[in-house]
Amino acid sequence: MVNHTLKHTLLILLGVATILGTGTACKKQEKGMKALSSSNMDTTVKAGDDFYHYANGNWLKNNPIPAEYSRYGAFEVLEEENYKQLQELMKDASADKNAKQGSVNQKIRDFYNTGMDTISIDKAGMEPIKPEFAKIDALKTTEDIQKQVVETHLFGLYPLFNFFGAPDEKNSNKVIAQLYQGGLCLPDRDYYLGTDTRSAEIRKEYVKYIAKMFTLTGIDAVEASKQAETVMKIETELAKISSTKLELRNPIANYNKYDLAGLKTLAPGFNWESYFSGMGITATSEINVGQPKFFKGVTGLLSSIPVNDWKIYLKWNLLNNTAEYLSSNLDKEHFSFFGTVMSGTTEQQPRWKRILDNTSSSLGEAVGQLYVAKFFPPAAKERMITLVNNLKSALHERILNLTWMSDSTKKEAIAKLDKINVKVGYPDKWIDYSSMDITNDSYFRNNLSASKFLVKKELAKIGKAVDRSEWGMTPQTVNAYYNPNMNEIVFPAAILQPPFFWIDADDAVNYGAIGVVIGHEMSHGFDDQGRQYDKEGNLTDWWKPEDSKNFEKQTKVLVDQYNQFKILDSLHVDGQLTLGENIADLGGVNISYTAFLKAMEGKDMKAAVDGFTPTQRFFLSYAQVWRNNIREKALMRRLKEDVHSPGEARVNGIVYNIPAFYQAFDIKPADKRFIPEDKRATIW
Repeated sequence: MVNHTLKHTLLILLGVATILGTGTACKKQEKGMKALSSSNMDTTVKAGDDFYHYANGNWLKNNPIPAEYSRYGAFEVLEEENYKQLQELMKDASADKNAKQGSVNQKIRDFYNTGMDTISIDKAGMEPIKPEFAKIDALKTTEDIQKQVVETHLFGLYPLFNFFGAPDEKNSNKVIAQLYQGGLCLPDRDYYLGTDTRSAEIRKEYVKYIAKMFTLTGIDAVEASKQAETVMKIETELAKISSTKLELRNPIANYNKYDLAGLKTLAPGFNWESYFSGMGITATSEINVGQPKFFKGVTGLLSSIPVNDWKIYLKWNLLNNTAEYLSSNLDKEHFSFFGTVMSGTTEQQPRWKRILDNTSSSLGEAVGQLYVAKFFPPAAKERMITLVNNLKSALHERILNLTWMSDSTKKEAIAKLDKINVKVGYPDKWIDYSSMDITNDSYFRNNLSASKFLVKKELAKIGKAVDRSEWGMTPQTVNAYYNPNMNEIVFPAAILQPPFFWIDADDAVNYGAIGVVIGHEMSHGFDDQGRQYDKEGNLTDWWKPEDSKNFEKQTKVLVDQYNQFKILDSLHVDGQLTLGENIADLGGVNISYTAFLKAMEGKDMKAAVDGFTPTQRFFLSYAQVWRNNIREKALMRRLKEDVHSPGEARVNGIVYNIPAFYQAFDIKPADKRFIPEDKRATIW
């Protein structure tokens, strides 16, 4: 998708660390709603054998996955409630006949209404995309292909490679041009190159999907199959020169600054002057080329692959990424592959939900303003700020008490912690959407227009000072993130709701949920990636060599544990790929528990609520946040693509490393998941 892809690409490529792989907005706490319910537990399971199922077993049994979901858990339950809230906002906006032309309300109204007008969309069929196809058909030379890449990039579609503006990794106060590998329609290069059965199956189905989509554009089946093979061939060649997800997690390896002359020497087969000019970029003295081998390889492909093949590839990139904005037959075929084949989802979401999601993404902060005004209580922000300060104090204390870090490095770590900027709720200033052109006559064009607006907004920053007041997520997003270049943690309004945050719940529940989220994001500043950035957000080594070695020794314990964590019968979590998130989960729980103990000073730590002590409720609260049922295909996909471990691993992979958990639930050496004290992971 155009706009979702843009935001997702920026977050991933910038190394922004989130608590969730995906996020949505959430619900309001209902009166009488219990923060913890023993009915969701399965106490026939021993806490020492499988805490995830002990805490969530009955909920998992009683909540099968609805047809429209590939995964169903606490977040999806929350999402369903949130859809009702956002639908309420959209209902008001879509019926506003008096909205002034050019106003935010008019743009929200027309974007949503054109998306819901399936009669007009189906009647138009391929007409909206035909002008773009005609432009591609008219291309005759490699130079023409390159010019078309520019036009497509301006629409937020990224054939061949990715381009965006972001802070200089070693000068975080300045935005520079960033070139990153891209051009693949499957979500990971290993799907093209993997020898495993699942990758082979996906490749086979992907070619079928491409051919089917081309036939829906009016091409006969034989020619469509040939074109599908052409697309697969080109994308496979791009995959061969692409770095792995693990390689992309190394910020030093992906920081390679060139000026324009140097870039032309590296990749001489591409007209970079024309490209930057077309993209409206004049600041070309500093360009980060994330993966030089990829761009060097692209040059070779441009000269060796015929122009007609590139035209097919460009058409496919456009068709695949805009199918959801076109007629229902294309939309359904797109879902059939990405929803069913890739993730096992058996039924497409109702259209109103999909259009609502897209409106919320394309006009993010405009919708966010409405959301905050109606659903975000100021008291939540005030309490959140207090919690953040408590968690900062707890991490400060834990850093001082580390036995594996020298005093000089501790001093730098604390300086970085103290400098972390905290954003809660919503931005202080909102995006101005006045130049975004949204009409009432074409959903397809509205999407391209919205995406082009967002692309130009991002590119306009190149060569300028970083605006540290900007947000990377909308207020209606249930997620949180740490941005290493900004050294900031951000908590959108929507995450300050159950099951993360309860206005009226006891401290045990809130510290086990939102407290861990806060600690998780703080820990990202000190995970295997985040620790490489200083207090200003610059990529620089502020560690003593011996401390770096000690850190790697501590984290290897966690890597080894997760590498042995079985999911399904034969698949394991990738301990190295998920290391950053696992460090953050472990740090989040430890830091929040330390803060929780401070909050409980002078209070009875044995006073039970519903039969559970405060410490037990802390860990149960943490466990309930990650409960979910997930389809096998979706789980297999996440194990390959996602830097976050599956929910079960985020619980069982963490709690058995924490001494307080052993004491709270009387875990014994004979229990299945007991880890000897000298084998437990302890980092932050």
